[in-house]
Amino acid sequence: MAKVLMERIGSPIETFMDPVDFKINLEYMKRLNESYQAKRQEVKAGWGEQYVERAHKKGKMTTWERIEFLKDPGSKVFPIGTFVNYGLEFGEGSNKRKAPGAGVVTAFVKIENRHVIVIANDNTVASGSWWPLTPEKIERAQEIALRLRIPVVYIIDCSGLFLPEQSKTFPGKTGAGYIFKMNALLSAQQVPQIAGVFGDCIAGGGYMPIISDIVYMTEQAYMVIAGAALVKGGKGQQITSLTIGGPDIHVNISNCADYRVPDDKTLLLNIKKEIAKLPSSGIEYYYYGQDPAPPLFDPAEIEGIFPMDYRVTYDIRQVIARIVDNSLFWEIFPDKGKEIVCGVGKINGLYVGIVANNQNLTEHPVHKRSKRPGGILYKDGIAKISTFSRACNCDGIPIIWLHDIAGFDIGPEAEKMGLLGWGSNLIYTNSTNSVPSITVLLRKASGAGYYAMNGRPYEPIVQLSTPLTRLAVMEGRTLAIGAFRTKLDENFNIIFTRQEEYDQVKKGMDELELRISEDMNPILSARQLDTDEIILLSELRSYLETVTEMTYQSIGYRRVKNPRIWSLHDIDALSGDTGN
Repeated sequence: MAKVLMERIGSPIETFMDPVDFKINLEYMKRLNESYQAKRQEVKAGWGEQYVERAHKKGKMTTWERIEFLKDPGSKVFPIGTFVNYGLEFGEGSNKRKAPGAGVVTAFVKIENRHVIVIANDNTVASGSWWPLTPEKIERAQEIALRLRIPVVYIIDCSGLFLPEQSKTFPGKTGAGYIFKMNALLSAQQVPQIAGVFGDCIAGGGYMPIISDIVYMTEQAYMVIAGAALVKGGKGQQITSLTIGGPDIHVNISNCADYRVPDDKTLLLNIKKEIAKLPSSGIEYYYYGQDPAPPLFDPAEIEGIFPMDYRVTYDIRQVIARIVDNSLFWEIFPDKGKEIVCGVGKINGLYVGIVANNQNLTEHPVHKRSKRPGGILYKDGIAKISTFSRACNCDGIPIIWLHDIAGFDIGPEAEKMGLLGWGSNLIYTNSTNSVPSITVLLRKASGAGYYAMNGRPYEPIVQLSTPLTRLAVMEGRTLAIGAFRTKLDENFNIIFTRQEEYDQVKKGMDELELRISEDMNPILSARQLDTDEIILLSELRSYLETVTEMTYQSIGYRRVKNPRIWSLHDIDALSGDTGN
């Protein structure tokens, strides 16, 4: 009978790197972390303390107060989409305003010992209005819920579209209307949806809760197709939004809502009661008799393992050792495609497959005396990923992809080996796998390598970036060389006859390199939803715990084999490694 026998990997910091370098790296990461933590707080503060006070004067809690009240004691909230619209301003002239987090909070929250996805209008930002990318941020959270069959809790306090920017939110395939289609798709797949209406719920905001299974309203909440001001203007009627769409109407007459409650806290307590009625989590069932355990080595040490310079290598196995339970790992094909590390470990008691880029030099498979740089995909590594990920897909094992990749190998040898064909095989695999994938951009995520490692276009459940992430086609200097190639000789030196020619080309190359480097700032990709969240490296284990648990919580909607009948055992046996 096959068993999953894993080996301990990793070692104490002082055994594989200079403690001085480790300390320098930690100090560098500390500075980066402080910058990102300050930005998080800026977003979380919404439009500031005066808008918090305004909510309190209305007898309301703020959005974050509601979320904190909902979550299980001692548990942590894991936001996604924090930096959507970060730094952007909307409107015109003196009316320009920022939209922190696109005016909505989306987060993974544990309620009554079940993971749920909370979608909550930020009532400290323009009364919860929808801004450019607000719909897309909401839809992304709904997509995750749909794919994992995770319950959705809507905390609605929304005054409708931010009308000066309606052209960027109303039309289009993923405009505001697509939110309601996602509501319907969630309902069709029997994913629980619970809505709490805490205040304004106008136009699109009014449609958002209606398809939910259960709708609660507070006494000061209302749901209307059009607000009182619009009705007055269109029909000349002297009314208020509360009189035409409050709980008196929608609970007692229209049946558009189910229950009325006096205030925010009562509504939130009722949401918790509704979640408690749902089927219990399948997570413990999939422990297969083994308890969760922390890594043997502190996950916070990951921050000191990464060098300050993105061109300097490190040992990816030492990173994995600080992610997986008990620092135990079953590596598959360890002697093939050594630029890639593939294997199985546990995260908080649950099996995961891991695909990671090895940064260190590896032996050339043909020219035995030569070495090849890591962080690049060669033929054997590509085939290794395809085979491993297909087996994980067959066995129902979620896959974690740890990116630090410069791309595919290039040149005559790469073309003769048919890397285009091998790469298309991997792309097909990524495109057709149905098992949940979690993508983490540790550092570099360049070119087609980003696609090959299951980047965002290949629909991972969640894609996480770090403060070190560099997401782009190629590095700035390389791109500048390509753009100015006709002005350079074979050694990439500038060709010139006059000093003015040299200065002009150099200036152009330097400016392009700087712009591309600035474009790699992870804030930019997070701002436009090209990545789901920027996390600190010290948070990696905790985020992976949460998302991994979410992939196992609901049962019966995807294949999850018990470990005795995994295809991975067959692959291991045929590869000649009899360790398992």
